[in-house]
Amino acid sequence: MRTGFVYDDRFLEHDTGPGHPERPDRLRAIIEKLQQNHLIDQLIRIEPEKISLDRVLRLHDREYIERLQQSCMDGKRFIDSDDSAICEQSFDIALLAAGSILAAVDAIMNDTIDQAFCAVRPPGHHAEHDQSLGFCLLNNIALAADYLTDRYKLKRVAIIDYDVHHGNGTQHLFEKRDDILVINIHQHPSTLFPGTGFVYEEGEEQGKGYTMNLPLQPNSDFSDYRQIFIHKILPKLNEFKPEFVLLSSGFDASQDDPLSNMNLSPINFAWITNMLKQVAAKYAHHRLISVLEGGYDLRSLAECTASHVQALLVDPEEDSLMRIKSGF
Repeated sequence: MRTGFVYDDRFLEHDTGPGHPERPDRLRAIIEKLQQNHLIDQLIRIEPEKISLDRVLRLHDREYIERLQQSCMDGKRFIDSDDSAICEQSFDIALLAAGSILAAVDAIMNDTIDQAFCAVRPPGHHAEHDQSLGFCLLNNIALAADYLTDRYKLKRVAIIDYDVHHGNGTQHLFEKRDDILVINIHQHPSTLFPGTGFVYEEGEEQGKGYTMNLPLQPNSDFSDYRQIFIHKILPKLNEFKPEFVLLSSGFDASQDDPLSNMNLSPINFAWITNMLKQVAAKYAHHRLISVLEGGYDLRSLAECTASHVQALLVDPEEDSLMRIKSGF
């Protein structure tokens, strides 16, 4: 598979300060592991570029964007909450992160690559229309979905968010739309930030039924995830028939992550990747973009990401063989 790769050293300039979980070392650990496993040489580099403010303002409130930009220029250390750390460079880096996903979209839609993995920061899926939340400044994956429906006139875009924390921002941005399906599988909101993503949250107005939340209890393991994918997520995707698949790829459901209580291993993320690749192959001409979200234990994050990227690189016809060898 022609797999694109988005990364830029400038993403490291988003300085969140000492002790912050969402730190530059996350990307350093990922790059080192991809190099050690000789995976990075199999990827096609995509040059990132900043997203335009006009495109950002399609989803984000102008007052928030101006406040974010000014807060960075003023050297403030946080915006909206103590979780959302910023520095002077953060606004420009957020524009670069979001724009790099759009560059990957263009490369796929122009048939330069089939799919892509975007190792970006700051992450995005908690960013709301008018505020930052949970380390996130701009909603990277939401901006990509909107770009696909606006620039390329796609009618059915699916977002599958398997970060352990519910993607509240992505859900709220699209909950009244029926052209973007948002599926979240996450630790139960009564036990974990941000406290949203209950089963009854299914969308509103014409978007009713195009939001799916699948919360799991703490200490759930691969058997729980597997059942949900087979009996809930895959049937919903088969019904929707997406023309493009977007993944909010958080690896903080790992058994070693310090910010959650789940029990997935690196090979489990490979299985999830394979399942979603099959959907993209069946309905979307393989068109899939994976965008990094959470994952805060450096070793675990690196291993889970490498497993994910390895699964992306496998041709679809080999996926079933990989699953058999892996005991799935």
